[in-house]
Amino acid sequence: MPGEKIAEVSATNDVDHIEAPITWRAYFMCAFAAFGGIYFGYDSGYINGVKAMPYFVRQQTGLEYPPAGASDDDKAYFVLESWRDSLITSILSAGTFFGALIAGDLADFIGRRLTIISGCVVFLIGVILQTASSGLGLLVAGRLIAGFGVGFVSAIIILYMSECSPRKIRGAIVSGYQFAITIGLLLASCVDYATQDREDTGSYRIPIAIQMLWALMLGIGIAFLPESPRYFVKRGKLDNAAAVLSRLRGQPIESDYVQHELAEIVANHEYELQVVPQGSYWSSWANCFNGSLWKASSNLRRTILGTSMQMMQQWTGINFIFYFGTSFFKQLGTISNPFFISLITTLVNVCSTPISFWTIERFGRRPLLIWGALGMLICEFLVAIMGTADGQNPATVKAMISFICIYIFFFASTWGPGAWVVIGEIFPLPIRSRGVALSTSSNWLWNCIITVITPYLVGSDKGNLGPKVFFLWGALCTACFVYAYFLVPETKGLSLEQVDKMLEETTPRNSSRWVPHTTFASELGLTEKGTLAPEIVEDVERKGSVV
Repeated sequence: MPGEKIAEVSATNDVDHIEAPITWRAYFMCAFAAFGGIYFGYDSGYINGVKAMPYFVRQQTGLEYPPAGASDDDKAYFVLESWRDSLITSILSAGTFFGALIAGDLADFIGRRLTIISGCVVFLIGVILQTASSGLGLLVAGRLIAGFGVGFVSAIIILYMSECSPRKIRGAIVSGYQFAITIGLLLASCVDYATQDREDTGSYRIPIAIQMLWALMLGIGIAFLPESPRYFVKRGKLDNAAAVLSRLRGQPIESDYVQHELAEIVANHEYELQVVPQGSYWSSWANCFNGSLWKASSNLRRTILGTSMQMMQQWTGINFIFYFGTSFFKQLGTISNPFFISLITTLVNVCSTPISFWTIERFGRRPLLIWGALGMLICEFLVAIMGTADGQNPATVKAMISFICIYIFFFASTWGPGAWVVIGEIFPLPIRSRGVALSTSSNWLWNCIITVITPYLVGSDKGNLGPKVFFLWGALCTACFVYAYFLVPETKGLSLEQVDKMLEETTPRNSSRWVPHTTFASELGLTEKGTLAPEIVEDVERKGSVV
């Protein structure tokens, strides 16, 4: 019963018997949590179209509409100034950066589920302010506050799904989060497309206000899902952890499957606490940076891997398309309906992502990231070369758009979901919430940096690079390719506890050949009755009161 101390936990040394068979209940619970990606994607996507809406541009800049028959040069200057474009787009990312960091603490203090609900509440406040805005100040304030909410959710949803999902489908489930992001981007493009020609504030207020629906659905729905069992183990509430595992796996608490999985989580947590003992609040953050840079299993190495993985995902340049695509297509001068082209690119993103549900579990995380980076860099260099050599030719522009769509396909089926899957798997339980928070914050920090500088790179009143900007994205994708080959380990099919053991015993390039050969429970000590040593259970329960 929850609230009671657990006397003993049945354990095993069989590496194949540490998790129950997959059930539809597990699919449903984890898949619903992935719904959080919709409001992340929608919030990231709607601003792309809103910034190009004639009414919004006139309201923000005071410019008059270009007269009928205006030249392409006159139309090109009817856009937001680079500084205004940069501020409106990047301020959300600034909020999400700090929101994700705060979420790392909240997830350990109040739990994963309540942190997500809190993020939805903060997000709703930000959306209300944006909807009410008619000038720059309130819009920016609303996007900043909404950013905190998005930061909460984007960091902890990944953590929650990784900790609750069965190991054999964890990659597919977390990939569902990226798929939900693409659905959100598509919905934003559709709404923007529908309201773009309105001559009133509804042109931008309708796309903004619709976001409230996604936050309400996620906040209310997740209140009915169970808390993460690994959160309860971290807090020393093993009875609650057993009850949640029973609910997630569709097995009775007394089932060997539930008992053995709980024993492995407890034993791994005890092992990690022995390696890096708990201390004060500040030392708990410092633990994320303990160990040697040259040891793959050290906390420092894992933190660098997680934060650099998210940095690399932003370096692919994908958000150039989804944040600035409409404006970019408009500047090419040969596209009559840039909103429609943006809708097509978003649709490619949506249709390509589900491929990863199968490939990430069939081929693994590492091959997807390596080959995905190779495909993207080839497409980006081709777009840059074509646009630079013959960018005014309508046929060339069509070819450029085709390769941009192929580039999006490679991202959506590889780096889009893959980066989120990996950061949810590589951290040990004592630092997992903070490690995922730091990694997500890195994503948003680089998102912010890119959204700040991009208008100055491609704005007609600044750098005006046009298609040449794809040389930059291609070079950065080349770095992603090298990074994935040398530094990314293979985690397919392993429990989160087995990932710890794999990182200790092999290197990233050899990780795909590693096979689990023992359990943490058997290493730390089994009794003659086949239960976890009672002193381990008592120690985890005792230390659980320390956050």
